[in-house]
Amino acid sequence: MTPRVLYEKKDAVARITINRPAVLNAMDAQTHAELAEIWDDVETDDDVRVAVLTGAGERAFSVGQDLKERATLTDRGVAAGTFGSRGQPGWPRLTERFTMSKPVVARINGYALGGGFELALACDIIVAAEHAVFALPEVRLGLVPGAGGAFRLARQLPMKAAMGHLLTGRRLTAARAMHYGLVNDVVEAEHLDRSVAGWTDDLIRGAPLSVRAIKECVLQSVDMPLEWAFSARYPWEERRVRSRDAAEGPRAFLEKRDPVWLGY
Repeated sequence: MTPRVLYEKKDAVARITINRPAVLNAMDAQTHAELAEIWDDVETDDDVRVAVLTGAGERAFSVGQDLKERATLTDRGVAAGTFGSRGQPGWPRLTERFTMSKPVVARINGYALGGGFELALACDIIVAAEHAVFALPEVRLGLVPGAGGAFRLARQLPMKAAMGHLLTGRRLTAARAMHYGLVNDVVEAEHLDRSVAGWTDDLIRGAPLSVRAIKECVLQSVDMPLEWAFSARYPWEERRVRSRDAAEGPRAFLEKRDPVWLGY
């Protein structure tokens, strides 16, 4: 069987490509199962510092759930899910990997619809081509954005803007997404890889434990009162503060050289 997902690791970057361009990278059960194994490997492989998630071809990042497969399952009497993917292939999916400590960059090369948009919302950085289009059209299909779209969009857009898109399924252009601060960069399609490489280079330049500690504390504390955030426990920060890298950065600055990160 042809892999639903391509996976390559090179120079500390894991590149993950949903490989179903004929169906605009719609995700079926097998796709989710393959992605789960990949996310496990990304998190545990110390040689991987950052992951880039994209879709094959130039038309789509992903249009989300494979509705043909969903219709077949419904005909067989398999009930549709609601929020979350527990008990389904590929659990926990990226949208529910709340302790994923390494940064994930979404490379959006076209449509990011439904579950595809939800995947992008779960990434830390989004780089979009000018022709990219985002939407959560579930309301028009009798569904809900069950992979976190209803929750994350309301946290990442102004509330009225989020409700407008969630309740109508209206599409969001790359330019409009940039206006809202939903994406980090919007570039011409021919410059997409260059922009993504710029982000991965900068992420790798940072100390690996610092990157993981910062991601952890931001995501864990975002809904906390500020006083609680200062006193909360952050395991990756506990590792960083006791690490050799915590001393290497200031030492390299004094010695006027590039730091050599050990990751411990």
